[in-house]
Amino acid sequence: MQAGLTAPATIIPHLARLALVGLLLLTPIWGRDHAARLPWLYLVVLAFAVALFAAPLVRALALRCGVLDMPAARKVHDVATPLLGGAAVYGAFAVTVLSNFDFSLQLKGVAVGATLVVAIGILDDITDLRASLKLLGHVGAAVTAIAYGVVLNIAPYWVPGFAWLNVGLTILWFVTVTNAIQFLDGMDGLATGLGIIAGIFFSIAALQTEQRYLMYLSAALVGACLGFLPYNFRPGRAQIFLGDSGATFIGFTLAGLAVMGEWAEGDPLIALLTPLLILGVPLFDIGFVGVARIVTGKVHSLPEWLAYTGRDHIHHRFEQLGLTRKQSVLLIFFLAATLGLSAILLKDATPHEAVLVLVQAACVLAIVAVLEGVGRWRPRP
Repeated sequence: MQAGLTAPATIIPHLARLALVGLLLLTPIWGRDHAARLPWLYLVVLAFAVALFAAPLVRALALRCGVLDMPAARKVHDVATPLLGGAAVYGAFAVTVLSNFDFSLQLKGVAVGATLVVAIGILDDITDLRASLKLLGHVGAAVTAIAYGVVLNIAPYWVPGFAWLNVGLTILWFVTVTNAIQFLDGMDGLATGLGIIAGIFFSIAALQTEQRYLMYLSAALVGACLGFLPYNFRPGRAQIFLGDSGATFIGFTLAGLAVMGEWAEGDPLIALLTPLLILGVPLFDIGFVGVARIVTGKVHSLPEWLAYTGRDHIHHRFEQLGLTRKQSVLLIFFLAATLGLSAILLKDATPHEAVLVLVQAACVLAIVAVLEGVGRWRPRP
């Protein structure tokens, strides 16, 4: 009798999630210019519902195909766990965007580039690609976005070759942010939660600068990450991991949002610092770890740096200080939120106030650097 009740008990929640997705997709709340008027919360809920429905299906597929993340010395989990969760996050984002947005040229570039990144990530989850091949793929995805006009405008026009310099800086930005989020995908919920926090602050910054299109686009990413979080950041162990496909997708999309936005009209410094602060934690981590590995002689060349894997990221250091894994993740969330608040305070700040905000952010990161230094010399649990 119990066996007979198991199948309906399993199917009913899936049907309920599917019904919610269908209802949201059919909700007639937009007009002809709907991309400019869709409610932020609706997009979050729609992407959330799609991810919540898709994640168990992807998990079942990963289990069936044997796409599992096996325990290892440098990893924090001790049970084989299904990968490919990024496919659910990407699918939720794609469904939300395709059903509600008119594609601008730049959005097409970010969407195509993100799709390439997800494909590379899925291949890596299945076959464990070489780091150099993944890097080449990320560069190719960045170049694809650039071909659609997604280019930073940092170098002044009077600098010789300023256009090519901007292209080079754009490639560096995409590759750095994409891999910074991927490197932080080492504890349950960390990369997904950072995607949610950054997406929320990009939404606020976009609202401040009257860029509603980007505000709503950020909402789709927030909802997709939120829908995946219950399966990954939960009591006990995670049911499914993002995998490289999910972490790199979140990173690439956040990098694209930053480049697409105009974060401070007439003030290039504030325009540059706003996304840097919103993404301050992952950018600090990749920079700090990279310098530390070179200084300590752990790596001596770019190929070695790409191939090196170790337990020396910010979440590892916090755990070595004695925090539990969930405490480490929550502390990093608070740090990211603190820097995000600093970013939105820059919008209407006077030069004096902006300097104080930046000094405050620098102090926060200095505290993190000290804590990481202490954690480096603590024995591993």
